[in-house]
Amino acid sequence: MPHVIVMYSPGPRQVLEWLVELPEGATLRDAVLASGWPQACAGEDVAALEVGTWGRRGSLDQPVRDGDRVEVYRPLLVDPKVARRERFRKQGARAAGLFASRRPGAKPGY
Repeated sequence: MPHVIVMYSPGPRQVLEWLVELPEGATLRDAVLASGWPQACAGEDVAALEVGTWGRRGSLDQPVRDGDRVEVYRPLLVDPKVARRERFRKQGARAAGLFASRRPGAKPGY
């Protein structure tokens, strides 16, 4: 009987974790349904979930193994590339990058 951990982060710096014991041949869908996720996120459709194990995306029909960490992913609010560009634009070219904090009197590039 595999023991798996189901993890979900409803928001920044919040993590919900459930230890679940499942029968042999159980899938990621079974793990999510056996956890407290449906009660914690009432109104969300399990069929539309993005799930994975150990940081790798998988399908709901993927079998679980003993010791797996099943992760339920929430949709991104902002594209990470766009967020990085915005941060760079706000701080300006002089304050960003590898050589932004040089020692006084140092040669360019060091």
